Amino acid sequence: MIKILHLSDIHLGSGFTHGRLNPKTGLNTRLEDFINSLSLCIDRALNEKVDLVLFGGDAFPDATPPPYIQEAFASQFRRLADAKIPTVLLVGNHDQHSQGNGGASLCIYRTLAVPGFIVGDSLKTQKITTQNGDIQVITLPWLTRSTLFTRRKTDGLSFEEVSKLLIESLTSALEGEIRQLDQNIPTILLAHLMADRANLGAERFLAVGKGFTIPLALLIRQEFDYVALGHVHKHQNLNPSNDPPIIYPGSIERVDFSEEKEEKGYVLLEVDKGVVNWKFNVVPTRSFCTIKVNVSDQEDPQAAILKAIEKKQIQEAVVRLIYQIRSEQLELIDTREIHQALETAHSYTIRPELVSQLSRRRLPELGVGNSLDPIGALKAYLDNEDKLQDLVPDMLEAAHGLLNGETKIQESLTIKQTVLPLE
Repeated sequence: MIKILHLSDIHLGSGFTHGRLNPKTGLNTRLEDFINSLSLCIDRALNEKVDLVLFGGDAFPDATPPPYIQEAFASQFRRLADAKIPTVLLVGNHDQHSQGNGGASLCIYRTLAVPGFIVGDSLKTQKITTQNGDIQVITLPWLTRSTLFTRRKTDGLSFEEVSKLLIESLTSALEGEIRQLDQNIPTILLAHLMADRANLGAERFLAVGKGFTIPLALLIRQEFDYVALGHVHKHQNLNPSNDPPIIYPGSIERVDFSEEKEEKGYVLLEVDKGVVNWKFNVVPTRSFCTIKVNVSDQEDPQAAILKAIEKKQIQEAVVRLIYQIRSEQLELIDTREIHQALETAHSYTIRPELVSQLSRRRLPELGVGNSLDPIGALKAYLDNEDKLQDLVPDMLEAAHGLLNGETKIQESLTIKQTVLPLE
C-alpha cells in the first residue's frame, strides 16, 4: 500500500486583519497560525513516513506573495524534499495571475528543479515512483477559458455557452489521459475545481473571477482509485459510496468567520490498485467566535452585552461582537468596559447595529376572512401609538359620533383590510 498525505488551500498570508503584530518575530500572529498549521501537516507526513504528498492548490492569497511569505512556505515544503518524499504541487486559482496564465507562485519549484517536486500546471499524467511502488497522478489545475480555448473560439459567447464548451473539451482531454493509463498501478486524479455538489465556504468570496463548475459525473470513473480535490475550504466527501472517494480536505486554517464552525485538517490515505483507505485528520486551529445580541428592548443594554460575552469561550479566540441597539440607548454603553471584557481574546471587533426608530409593534394581521370594523381598526392603530394615548378617549368618541350618522357616513361600513400610516 502506498501511503499519501493530501492537503490543500493553505492560503499562507491570509487573514491578517484578524491578527496582530508579534513584537518578538515582527510577523502577524495570523501568519504564524497558518505556518503552525502547515508545520503540523508536514510533521505528520514525516512521522508517518508517507510515500507521497499531494497539495491541491492555493498556496497563497494571490500569485505574487511577498518574499517572506514565500520563504515561510518553502521552508516547510523543503522538509519533504530533505526527507526525499515526492510532492505534487497543483496550481489553483489563487496561484495564477488574474489573466489565468501560469502558476507564478509555484513554478519556481520547477525552475529550481527541486528534487522530487512536481508542479501541476497542466492536464498531464505523472508517473511517480515511491518506496512502496509506482503510482499515476493526473494533475488538473484550475481551468479558465484560456486554458483550453483560443479567444477567437469564445468571442461573443455567453458564460453558460463557454462553460458547456469547456466541459466538452475537458471531457475529451481527460478521456485522452485515461486511455493512456497503466491499468496495473493505482491512479489518483489531483484537481483544483468547483464540483457541482460541493458545499461552499469562504472560497465563494475569495475566488478570482468566475470559475467553472465541473459535473461530479466527470470525476466518478472506475479508473480512479482516489480523487484528491482542492478549492473548497470545507472538508467533504462528494461520493459517499467511495468508488472512488472524491475528497476535499478543506483549508488548513480558518480564513474568515464564514468558516467559524468548520474543522480544519488534511487527509491521510493508503492506496493500492482497486483499494483505498482514507481518514480526515483534524488540525488544532485558533477558534473564531461570534457574539451576537439584541439589546434594543433591554433596560440595561450594557449589562446584557457583558452577559453575552461572559457566556462565550473567548480566550485567545478571534472574536466579533455584534449588538443591535436603539440610538437613544447609545449613551448607556460604556465601550471601555466592553473592551476590558474582550481583552482575553486574541483579537476582536465590535460592531453596533442601530435598530430603526421607525419600527413599531405590528398591527393585527388581516387576510381573507378577517375584517376590522372602523372602530376596531382605529383602536388597533391607537394602541400602537404611545404619543396619542392621552387623546384616545376623545378620538374614539369622535369616531363613534361620525359613524352614528352625524356626518351621514354609511353605518354598515366595514373595512376588510386596513393599512394606516405609522408616523
